[in-house]
Amino acid sequence: MSAFGDAAARVVPVDTDAAARARAHHDRLTKPPGSLGRLEDAGIQLSAIARRCPPPVPEPATVAVFAADHGVLDEGISPWPQEVTAQMVANFGAGGAAVNVLARHVGAEVVVVDVGVATDLPGVPGLRRAKVRAGTDNLAKGAAMTLADALAALDVGAALAAELVGAGARCLLTGDMGIGNTTPSAALIASLCGRSAADVTGRGTGIDDERMERKIAIVQAAVARAGAEDASPLQLLASLGGLEIAALAGYIVGGAAAGVPVLLDGVIAAAAAVVAAAMVPDSLGYLVAGHRSTEPGASVALQHLGLVPLLELDLRLGEGTGACLALPVLQAAAKVLGEMATFDSAGVSEGPA
Repeated sequence: MSAFGDAAARVVPVDTDAAARARAHHDRLTKPPGSLGRLEDAGIQLSAIARRCPPPVPEPATVAVFAADHGVLDEGISPWPQEVTAQMVANFGAGGAAVNVLARHVGAEVVVVDVGVATDLPGVPGLRRAKVRAGTDNLAKGAAMTLADALAALDVGAALAAELVGAGARCLLTGDMGIGNTTPSAALIASLCGRSAADVTGRGTGIDDERMERKIAIVQAAVARAGAEDASPLQLLASLGGLEIAALAGYIVGGAAAGVPVLLDGVIAAAAAVVAAAMVPDSLGYLVAGHRSTEPGASVALQHLGLVPLLELDLRLGEGTGACLALPVLQAAAKVLGEMATFDSAGVSEGPA
């Protein structure tokens, strides 16, 4: 069986009994019920994932940055040239990118994976080489990749998740790099969430109005092309997606199979999460939205998945930056359940008379 197929078969629903115990325990802690807001919800979800209350603190954590290129860049939807993908991968390897800075700040490891960069990447320190192919085809002209390509990228992500958890990681963070990748993300979100191209397409790296109109039209036409037949989520992934998006979807399912929380970054991760949830519905219970990207597709995807982000900082960089920033909040949610005194243990009167 493939790495992805094996992971998908091992995903089980999160434990609702453990969630109920965590909810009841929160009500016994020395605070008014619900006064820690979404932090309480996060702790309850961590208990459901870990199948016990209090849950373990989700550490150590690893950010996997999957990198790939996109043929749709030929349509002029970004002012940034394709070469920037490879240049940024080298920057990740040198430790100089935003995700490196923020990962160091929160004590997370960064693993960078070439799953589909268009050029070779000699000499990048620590780079994982798992190239399925040198970028996708142009989704404005036809399918972005074959079903075999999509499955191979799903396997890359699922295998890495299993490896990282096997090596001790207890929280997996999503990262991505790929110039032009907000276009396939928007197409996947529009298709799988049943929304219009205009609803989900954003300005990415900051495109002007002319490029924006072209981008929306490309997404709209690609969704119409892919939706002409009763396509499965896998077929839509191959038709509209990117290699890093497919790898992220596999990584999400792999994390769920291993029973650890998967902390999502921005719109690219949101698109991968929509794919993962469509293919393996029980994986949804393991997903935590780190932040709300300013890309409109991110909000649509999170609403579709029923996820409320931990942070709202108007981020749109990607790389895993928002997931890194959210990690201490998620860890704090576990510590509140594990370390905070109850009314009984502290000798505190339980609420107003």
